[in-house]
Amino acid sequence: MLSQPISVTFDIGGGRMVTIETGKLARQANGSVTIRQGNCIILATVVANKEPKEGQDFFPLSVDYQEKFASAGRIPGSFFKREARLNDYEILTSRLVDRALRPLFPEDYFCDVQVLISLVSSDPEVMPDALACLAASAALAVSDIPIKEIISEVRIARLDGQFVVNPTRTELEKTDMEFIIAATEKNLMMVEGEAKECSEEDLVKALELAHDAIRIQIKAQQELRNKSGVTIKRDYEKPLHKEDLQQKVINFAKERVHQVAAAGSSKHERSDAFDAIRSEMIKELLGEEPDETDEKLVKKYYEDLKWEVVRNMIIDERKRLDGRSLDQVRPLAMETDPLPTPHGSSLFTRGETQSLTTVTFGTPLDELLVESAAKSVDSKFFLHYNFPPFSTGEVKMMRGQSRREVGHGNLAQRSLKQMMPTGDYPYTVRVVSDILESNGSSSMATVCAGSLALMDAGVPIPKHVSGVAMGLITRATDGKYAILTDILGDEDHLGDMDFKVTGTRDGICGVQMDIKIDGLSMDTMREALSQAKKGRLHILDAMYECIDKPRPDVKPHAPRMVKMFIDKEFIGAVIGPGGKIIQEIQRETGATINIEEVGNQGEVSIFSPEKSGLDRAVAWIKGIVAVPEVGETYESTVKSVMPYGAFVEFMPGKQGLLHISEVSWKRLESMEGVLNEGDSIKVKLIGIDQKTGKFKLSRKALMPKPEFKKQENDNPQRQ
Repeated sequence: MLSQPISVTFDIGGGRMVTIETGKLARQANGSVTIRQGNCIILATVVANKEPKEGQDFFPLSVDYQEKFASAGRIPGSFFKREARLNDYEILTSRLVDRALRPLFPEDYFCDVQVLISLVSSDPEVMPDALACLAASAALAVSDIPIKEIISEVRIARLDGQFVVNPTRTELEKTDMEFIIAATEKNLMMVEGEAKECSEEDLVKALELAHDAIRIQIKAQQELRNKSGVTIKRDYEKPLHKEDLQQKVINFAKERVHQVAAAGSSKHERSDAFDAIRSEMIKELLGEEPDETDEKLVKKYYEDLKWEVVRNMIIDERKRLDGRSLDQVRPLAMETDPLPTPHGSSLFTRGETQSLTTVTFGTPLDELLVESAAKSVDSKFFLHYNFPPFSTGEVKMMRGQSRREVGHGNLAQRSLKQMMPTGDYPYTVRVVSDILESNGSSSMATVCAGSLALMDAGVPIPKHVSGVAMGLITRATDGKYAILTDILGDEDHLGDMDFKVTGTRDGICGVQMDIKIDGLSMDTMREALSQAKKGRLHILDAMYECIDKPRPDVKPHAPRMVKMFIDKEFIGAVIGPGGKIIQEIQRETGATINIEEVGNQGEVSIFSPEKSGLDRAVAWIKGIVAVPEVGETYESTVKSVMPYGAFVEFMPGKQGLLHISEVSWKRLESMEGVLNEGDSIKVKLIGIDQKTGKFKLSRKALMPKPEFKKQENDNPQRQ
């Protein structure tokens, strides 16, 4: 007999009910739950191997979030018509969950753990990414997989001055702050989001309110676990440990490691010195042909020793690996326009981290399609971040963008987006950051370099945006800690926090925080934000010295683009039958033209590599949509000649009859030899037939009137 499903329901605010259920779906997984809010249903499963792989010395956690297109009644648009590799949105959601879950597992737990989260039913107003971590944590809670605590995650946004937990999709479009926060019952674990220049105190308030909502979700998970009868977590194989060998490593290397750490040397000098100590130690302790197992243990104990020595040095001596004070930013160097051909470029260097960033202008046809199960939207601004292996002096296979690259690029994009022009700005803008050197904070270098490059390209951003990465070193034995500004790669690796803050002089634009320890208190968060602001402003001062405002125009070699609006009724006239007219304009002028119907108007975007072509295309379209006026004179082209006159194009797409009687004052018996197809002539619009709308043209009205005609007109009685 099948067991009955177990569920818990709670209110996330405003009468919006969320139900967590287990015991019905995917029962062979170690843990499985569904989360439901409205019509949105998420299935989360978790499975862990019983034993670690042989020789495993790290924790292999994998988290994948995927949206099934059937959940929204859609078929994927790919060639194979099935869900393929995760898109950027799914990768970013997977990262949000991964970063929150990872610190929950014991440090000596090395078994493979796989968390799979699927959107199986979509609600157009419910944002599933805000529920994904709740689903993953609940699946772990009802499993026997060992975790230290239960967590959850919510989105909090500010709408009309009021904070809302897990806003609807419609509400989210109107907010000026948006953050996703993960936390345990006591401490924050992860923060990511964006704001339109919010203050540090506004961010802290948002975090506190989000934490209150998270506690409700944690309580619901605990209730579900109790109902499920899960009381004992599984035992697992602990890694091999040799106390005497560890003590030998400490005795041999502790002082040497401290000398290298305190020397204030560069990244590679320090790395080479640490490696030399390790090689000498292995030879001294294990001999010329060391046992493989003992060698692995020595290397592990050595890394543990470095971790402890460097952290204690920073806390006790207030000294960092490169000799800086705790709140000091590394030396800065920056320039704009280092590359002659891109539409905008910059080179930003901070210590041993360097970004070469370019800006490229495109048309509406170049907009980026961002597709999810719920909807597909086009983005006019996007940023790509590349981290080649040579930036750290390594050799690695190049197999497309990593999740880390997607995540770092997203943070920089969200930060710079706050300053991007909206409304009628005609260009699609792509920013690309290539990291040429890296020793920490490369995503923040991307923000700074991107801001410089946008101003260099002439994009009318009102302010510079800079970013700085903060670190944290804590010591549980005495409660002492140190907050570090502009962290190095080693400080990120050896530290307890990576807290990136971006913004202008007037407020925060983006935040990304990861915690490796149990969590972060609000008091420590306030101190870190205050120190981050000081570092951010220092970098901004240098950026304004480099370029203080956008260039007044795009580069001479940059494509030109204008946007014009025409009456809806003229869209067909500009396009022409089968696209004939618009294709002719593009062929003759070299411009690219895109027309979209927006409300009761046609939005025409004209894009050209040369100003002359742009001007010709604009004039051509204006001619098509212009309304002919009786009495006006027009430069015209003879399109065809008939016995009774000629058809003349006097405006683009508009032809009228020049009757034989209106060609000249002289009476003509035929049109032979008078006008030829292709002749350019001036004509006057003398009338429009009210019934048919046909145009009546005259050429003789622009010619001097012969004398005998004048006399006839002067004496109308004469016959």
